[in-house]
Amino acid sequence: MQMPMKYLIPILLLLVTLAEAEPRPPGFRDDGDYVSQDRCTACHTREAAAWATSHHSWSLREARQGNVLGNFDNVEFADPSGVRMRFLRQGEHYVVNTEGEDGQRADFPIAYTFGFDPLQQYLIERPGGRLQSLTVAWDSRPREAGGQRWFSLYPGQRFSPDDALHWTGRYQNWNAMCADCHSGNLRKGYDAASDTFQTTWSEMAVGCQSCHGPGQRHLDWAAGTAKEAGNKGLAVDFHDPAKGYLVEQCARCHSRRETLGAGSQPGQPLLDAMRPVVLSPGLYHADGQMLDEVFEYGSFTQSRMYEKGVTCSNCHEPHSTQLRAEGNDLCKACHNPAGNPRFPSLGKKDYDSPRHHFHQAGAPGSQCVDCHMPPRTYMGVDARRDHALRIPRPDLDGKTGAPDACTTCHKDRSADWAAQAIEGWYGPSVRDTHYGETFARARRHDPAVIRDLAQLIEDTTRPDIVRATAVELGGGYGAGLQGSLLAALRDESAQVRLQAARVIEGQSPGQRLQYLLPLLRDPSLAVRDQAARGLADAQGAGLDTADKERLGVQLADHEQRLLATADLPATRLNLALLLERQGRVDAAIVHYRQALQQDARYVPARTALARLLLARGQGEESAQLLREGLRLQANEPQLAWALGLLLAQQGRNDEAITWLRQARGARAAYNLGLLLERMGRFDEAKSTLLDGLRQAPDDADLRFALAWLAVRRGELPEVGQYCAGSADPRCQRLLQSIRGNGR
Repeated sequence: MQMPMKYLIPILLLLVTLAEAEPRPPGFRDDGDYVSQDRCTACHTREAAAWATSHHSWSLREARQGNVLGNFDNVEFADPSGVRMRFLRQGEHYVVNTEGEDGQRADFPIAYTFGFDPLQQYLIERPGGRLQSLTVAWDSRPREAGGQRWFSLYPGQRFSPDDALHWTGRYQNWNAMCADCHSGNLRKGYDAASDTFQTTWSEMAVGCQSCHGPGQRHLDWAAGTAKEAGNKGLAVDFHDPAKGYLVEQCARCHSRRETLGAGSQPGQPLLDAMRPVVLSPGLYHADGQMLDEVFEYGSFTQSRMYEKGVTCSNCHEPHSTQLRAEGNDLCKACHNPAGNPRFPSLGKKDYDSPRHHFHQAGAPGSQCVDCHMPPRTYMGVDARRDHALRIPRPDLDGKTGAPDACTTCHKDRSADWAAQAIEGWYGPSVRDTHYGETFARARRHDPAVIRDLAQLIEDTTRPDIVRATAVELGGGYGAGLQGSLLAALRDESAQVRLQAARVIEGQSPGQRLQYLLPLLRDPSLAVRDQAARGLADAQGAGLDTADKERLGVQLADHEQRLLATADLPATRLNLALLLERQGRVDAAIVHYRQALQQDARYVPARTALARLLLARGQGEESAQLLREGLRLQANEPQLAWALGLLLAQQGRNDEAITWLRQARGARAAYNLGLLLERMGRFDEAKSTLLDGLRQAPDDADLRFALAWLAVRRGELPEVGQYCAGSADPRCQRLLQSIRGNGR
């Protein structure tokens, strides 16, 4: 009897996968409880066949026939910026001819492919164990969709070999930037002293054990030899009903985060492995919509679906990584007139109807994802959907500056038009207060937002990531939010506690000691690390023996994990800041300089090193360091601002004024206004401060500076103008002083 084709194809795919798994590349590591992939696929054939064509199986492959999708038939790519790469074959090898570290063109063999849809990137082996990713990628989409072409990931930009964004540079380094999510049980093997790698893995691609955890105990369970085999010997229990557990397992890769250097910790809480970001400016819009490349976790954890227990695998088949249904059929599995017994609170009605979406069936706007999961394109061709499953809110456009799904499609219409249409369809309840309004005001430094931030922090019905974001933004409001921040240190959410500990780190030594010491016993590694950082200068502060030992152990462990992951400038910076706080200044300077060797344009390390050198009395070296940075980045406002402040401190006022003017921005206007006021140039000071206030109308420092300047000039009626309705205690004291003097 002939085997049906639908069974034959998966088996053929499985055989291909097993054949590919046999050769073990140089990076393979046979490591303890991790076993070879074929030990898993031998029993789990159906799952293995589904996995064989998944994005996970393509996450890293050797560059050979069948894996390489790009056109290497002696094809030249040329960008108007001057980037040129030629892709060719040399025997069985795939090769790119392009500019190397020395600025000269040469042939570089492709070692590995990296992904496959909608684009494929290529890795090249370089000295020091580095795998470097080309900045030109292959668009693997169909030709009719604009694909089947080479394209630049940085169109119109050409980076010199000394730039960290050059294909040979730090930010194109696979070991540092990508490896831990593209291979299973990966160990970077990074040596901080030599800045080299000996990276190894147990699974070249994202395989069974990347998600389920090491497989040896599971094999022992299957053989009946395991003494203790809860969950069949696997570290990750995909039947665990705890809220967020399954999502956190996926979030180890599908999130924007900072590693703790402790490995992926399969089956353990997320904050034992990493610090996920919150809805910070530059990463997310004020209303929580994705802005930068933040992946899915931060969006999904804002959603009502996450709150009600929906997980990634409800929509995505975990082995093939494909959607469980196409189009609206996926959403209709739950959102339908009969509902879904798993989610009893879900409204039962016909959502796939013009009566709900008010668009013609089959036309744009009729698909659920068009309105509830608007896409944003990354890496030139990769359109990713926002996983917050949010209700479109064009009425927030003027309040938050965030885009909305309606006018993103209806480009010829206004947000007001869209808001009125939605309110006409669904009623005024769609305009309920949204946390994005509070976040937008806090980002503008509105002093009147304190009460709303406090309410968000304390409202446990809100998503944890929203409350943690409120804590982060609340750090700039001092005593006005102290009660809420202290309560957040004891919150049930580790994410909220973590952000609270970060905010408390900026308070006085006595406050830090009082509030952070208990967190050294926190169950979450991320929180313990943060508490230790905040107490790094407290080791001689009269701690009892047990607390002193606990702090010392945590700091030593944290430092070693930072060293093991100091392959990026941001981690070097964190390490240097930690050492500086401990009083180990010489060591801190070494790591600040190492961060700048990794990326000479990394502004935070340059300004931190300049600050430290200035504090040591090395003012000229500090100024020179900033001037070097400005030669690399002539229009970098942070460097201009730092140089202006330094020169003002040295009494070189004319030079300081030049750089502060170049720095631009509300904060630079504030500092420049104060300098001009100190020099007696009152008219220029007022003009400068008013210019800053136009940029940041709610900035309390600017308003107080203008009020104080009005007092200096005898323009007392203007004091009330700048301080009217202000909750700033400085303004209140100034007004009381004026009233007390009968003026």
